[in-house]
Amino acid sequence: MSTPHFTLYGRSYCHLCEDMLQALLALRPVDEKDASWFAVDVIDVDAYPGLVAKYDELVPVLMGNKDGQEAVQLCHYFLDGEAVKRFLND
Repeated sequence: MSTPHFTLYGRSYCHLCEDMLQALLALRPVDEKDASWFAVDVIDVDAYPGLVAKYDELVPVLMGNKDGQEAVQLCHYFLDGEAVKRFLND
């Protein structure tokens, strides 16, 4: 089984984006704070016109993928902890 991977689409000046990242990282078990439990990439949508067109008013947007499957949107604006837990446990 591969390491679950999250992509957080946001903006550098967005406090909701930082809040979502911190809340996501807090879901790691205390004894598994290293990156091997899940990986997270943070992408600034303002660096990519296509991403601005797609996510502009929705940021932050959290996408998840694992086991080579297509990425799925888990939540936007605020972290949906239950959706993330279901994703990790499925």
